[in-house]
Amino acid sequence: MAEFTRASELFDLTGEVALVTGASSGLGARFAEVLSAHGARVVLAARRVDRIEALAGRLVGAKALALDVSDIDAAPAVFDAAEAAFGPVTLLVNNAGVASSGRFIDGSYAEWRRIQATNVDAVWNLSQIFTRRLVAAKLSGSIINIASIASFRVNGVSTAYAASKAAVAHLTRSLALELARHNIRVNAIAPGYIASEMTADYLASPAGQAMIKRIPQRRAGEPSDLDGTLLLLAARRASGFMTGSTVVVDGGDMWS
Repeated sequence: MAEFTRASELFDLTGEVALVTGASSGLGARFAEVLSAHGARVVLAARRVDRIEALAGRLVGAKALALDVSDIDAAPAVFDAAEAAFGPVTLLVNNAGVASSGRFIDGSYAEWRRIQATNVDAVWNLSQIFTRRLVAAKLSGSIINIASIASFRVNGVSTAYAASKAAVAHLTRSLALELARHNIRVNAIAPGYIASEMTADYLASPAGQAMIKRIPQRRAGEPSDLDGTLLLLAARRASGFMTGSTVVVDGGDMWS
């Protein structure tokens, strides 16, 4: 039987170059901090350049790059700049996402396309660029997508958002199957309601407070509640035989 690996070594990301999208706030900013703290060099990509530059200045081995993930043609240049700074990107965290509210019957096609462009099209595009570069360089790597409990059930959230996150979960499984032969793992995290800029207004509302009471743990999550799951999926030694999985982190909300 192989000797066990200590946690400090199991989750050591030294040598990894991570690209985190949507890194200007919320989960993306937290993900960047956690990956950096465990040894990865991190590229923070987002539209709000002032925020990612400020965050990059507080981290060791980090670089901020402007990116609107819905601009398909802009992505290759970000990978070029990341590689010039740190070497090939080996860990891609597809975190950038948008949501909307309102009833399907009142929605517009323009709003549908806005959500799909960021939540689905960008994940496909960035993952393909990432994969092609790794395969050409004969390197292994990992993709972590951010899905949602809305990937698996509908509960009154935006139809466009729920459909986009269902697509992310299925894309994760499909890519995992195809890319395993190239030693590229693809997994996802499906958070429940996590306190962030995106959810703050809803969680503070009467409807949000009522929803929290229905969660078995009787609370919304904090970004720190995802730290362990992120590290598990990012660390080769911790999850080297794990691909195609979507890990739900929701305080039991899925089963309520």
